[in-house]
Amino acid sequence: MRAPVLVMSLGAITALSACSPGAMVDFNRPAGEFLGQGDFGNATMNNTQVMNGDRSAVLNLSRRFAAEVPSTINFAFDSAVLDGQARAVLSRQAEWIRAYPLVKFRVYGHTDMVGSTAYNRALGMRRARAAVDFMVSQGISRNRLEAMVSFGETQPLIVTEGRERRNRRTVTEVSGFLRPVPLVHDGKYAQRVYEEFLQSATEPGIHADAAQTSD
Repeated sequence: MRAPVLVMSLGAITALSACSPGAMVDFNRPAGEFLGQGDFGNATMNNTQVMNGDRSAVLNLSRRFAAEVPSTINFAFDSAVLDGQARAVLSRQAEWIRAYPLVKFRVYGHTDMVGSTAYNRALGMRRARAAVDFMVSQGISRNRLEAMVSFGETQPLIVTEGRERRNRRTVTEVSGFLRPVPLVHDGKYAQRVYEEFLQSATEPGIHADAAQTSD
């Protein structure tokens, strides 16, 4: 009874070898690895994003936001209290956000490297929430702002273990849209939709030139 089993096993190995001439079969290889190596599915995902207009729209709006208004505010040591300069910057951010009613924003909290990792993570969150609370007081819906991200001390602008005001900050950036841009199969049409969205969303009195020249 054992001999037929051996013949069948040898036959199976021969068949596998015939399917891939000259290649060794690694039976420990994770299932689906070939798909990952070939980026299978990534093209479909990217095409969907392009057709939706989401990827380019978010990227372009993010760059525009960073160019037209300050994206960063700073804090005193071990504090999440907004000073006058921080409030002025957040007011400008809120004005810009109101001009784009479909856009969501995210606020990231940061600290310097003084203190424990856990304490700084919590402090970064308090700073992000302080920024969001102020913009809500300026008429921005909480549904459009995400203040759930704190990097604590892990992303310093200035690498130092001492007190550094430039590391004690929050950063506001575009994170996406409240609802997706309708799916279309023409990339040029998606671009036109995006351009029309920009034109229709801009309120009178808010212009790029004015924002760039204001203090």
